Amino acid sequence: MNSNPLLCAAIAHHITTSPQQRITFAEFMDMALYHPEHGYYSSDAVKIGFQGGDFFTSPNLSPDFGELLAEQFLQMWEILGRPVPFSLVEMGAGQGLLALHILKYYQLQYPDFFTALEYVIVEKSPTLRQEQQQRLQDLPVRWCNLKDIPSNAIAGCFFSNELIDAFPVHQFTLESGELREIYVTTNRDEKEINAPSPMPYAPLPSFIEVAAEPSTPQLAEYFDLVGIDLTSGAYPDGYRSEINLAALSWLSIVADRLQRGYVLTIDYGYPATRYYNPRRSQGTLQCYYQHRFHDNPYINVGQQDITAHVDFTALERWGDRCGLKNVGFIQQGLFLMALGLGERIAAISYQKQPLSQLLQRRQALHQLLDPTGLGGFGVLIQSKNLQKTEISQPLKGLTVPE
Repeated sequence: MNSNPLLCAAIAHHITTSPQQRITFAEFMDMALYHPEHGYYSSDAVKIGFQGGDFFTSPNLSPDFGELLAEQFLQMWEILGRPVPFSLVEMGAGQGLLALHILKYYQLQYPDFFTALEYVIVEKSPTLRQEQQQRLQDLPVRWCNLKDIPSNAIAGCFFSNELIDAFPVHQFTLESGELREIYVTTNRDEKEINAPSPMPYAPLPSFIEVAAEPSTPQLAEYFDLVGIDLTSGAYPDGYRSEINLAALSWLSIVADRLQRGYVLTIDYGYPATRYYNPRRSQGTLQCYYQHRFHDNPYINVGQQDITAHVDFTALERWGDRCGLKNVGFIQQGLFLMALGLGERIAAISYQKQPLSQLLQRRQALHQLLDPTGLGGFGVLIQSKNLQKTEISQPLKGLTVPE
């Protein structure tokens, strides 16, 4: 298939120089997506959008998604007493469309908030960061690494849209009721991999899975955190799924950097009881290549996105340990309706635009609501260091009409 040969060679080299000639699936996924030179998100391979992309996100549909989110951030600013600056930290900003829609909306509709706002983007992909900087060059945005933000430095909101699903995950399986981790090895030896100037038609290394003892006790501890008992007898032999330890590490850092305010996370996923349902016996890992999805991460290496659903129970419970209070969890469709999406759909009929444009916009808004698609995404909101009077003010996006 269409794999990057240099990336495959780098992964194979990492495997053959590892102590047991194997690496965790999380290490494989990390290199496939984030290798500094050849990873999917580090190279020109990453493509987002309808035309020639591998996948699209809510901001690709219309500015409405960002504008409705902007309404929620505005209310957060007001609840916190209108601090200056109010920092919006977007983590994993894609093409920069969401930032563009939010900032343009504030510039036109809420100039006071626009002046008080500090917009920060945390972006790991150099290719996407470059695209963001071109798109947002006329707007007040700064870029930084999450680890470069000092502790307790942010008053405002950390937020992300479809970020955590692309964090590298550990994979596990059950053998005779025992937790075993999935590792990746290769059919090539170090001598073959390091051969000088390999011919372009030389066969790529094949990646092979093996199961062995877990690489860290954190994998077993994870199930204590989310309240899942894999030894209950309900799980079949060969049951397989994922554990996103990287999400917990990321949330620890976010909680540390937030002095006061909110964390808003939008992604596709489930509570733990649904995620680790015994009937979902092959996990949630998916690969996206040219708007088609499949479950084989060992083809199109470096040329496709690899994702896994998010366990929102883990984020809630780990956040609690990090000082984040759970404000609410809701489906994206309901969240956007509470912020005014219904009124926007109703108003389309009264707008003077060509019919084709009106129908296109209506279709886009309905896609944001679709419970089998984007509307079924989860929205998790957590807070830190809010006063009782602030906590008592319900967030508009979590207020579902009776």
